[in-house]
Amino acid sequence: MLWPALRALSIGELTAAQEDWLREAFDLSPEPRREGPGAAQSIAHRTFTDDAGNRLVLDVARTGDTGWVFALFREGAQASPAVVEAHRALFHDAIDRLGLDLVEITPAATAAEVHVPAADFEGDPASAFGAHWTLPEELDRVWFHLGLREDAPAEVKQAKLRELMSTPAWNAVPAGLKSQAAAFLAAN
Repeated sequence: MLWPALRALSIGELTAAQEDWLREAFDLSPEPRREGPGAAQSIAHRTFTDDAGNRLVLDVARTGDTGWVFALFREGAQASPAVVEAHRALFHDAIDRLGLDLVEITPAATAAEVHVPAADFEGDPASAFGAHWTLPEELDRVWFHLGLREDAPAEVKQAKLRELMSTPAWNAVPAGLKSQAAAFLAAN
C-alpha cells in the first residue's frame, strides 16, 4: 500500500510542451500510477528506491482543469527527511519554472506552504470545529486537530493557528486556550 510522504498542490494551466518538460524533468514514465490514493488522477509516475531500499513513487496528477498534484509516496517505512526535503525542493522548482501558483505542501515546512483560505471567502460561515467537536483546552493538543504533528515548524503552527483563530469556532474556545494561543504567537 502506498502512503503519501509529501504532496504539493498547485494551480495553473500548462501547455503540452510544459507537460512534456515536467515528465522529462521528473524522469517519469508516461503511464499513470495505478495504486494508492488519487491514482485515478495520475498522469505519469516513477517508481524508485531510496538508499535504505524503501520503495518510493514520484507522481504527477491532474485535478480539474487547472489543478496539479506533485506527490511522493512511500511503501512501508517513512521516507528519509533528506529524500522528502529533496523532493520538496524539486516540487518548488517545478512549480516556479512552470508558472504555477502553489496552494499548499503537506506536510508544510514553512508558512508559505500552508493553505489559508481567503479572508473574503463567502462559503458557509459554520466552522467544522464548532459544528463537530469542541477543541481541547491545551494548545499542545490542538495541533492534531489542525492536521499538524507536534514537531511541526513554529511558523507552520502559527499560520494554522491564525487560520483557526479567524473562524467562528474560536469565539467558543475556553479562555485558557485563547491565552495559550496568544502566548504562543507572541513568543514565536
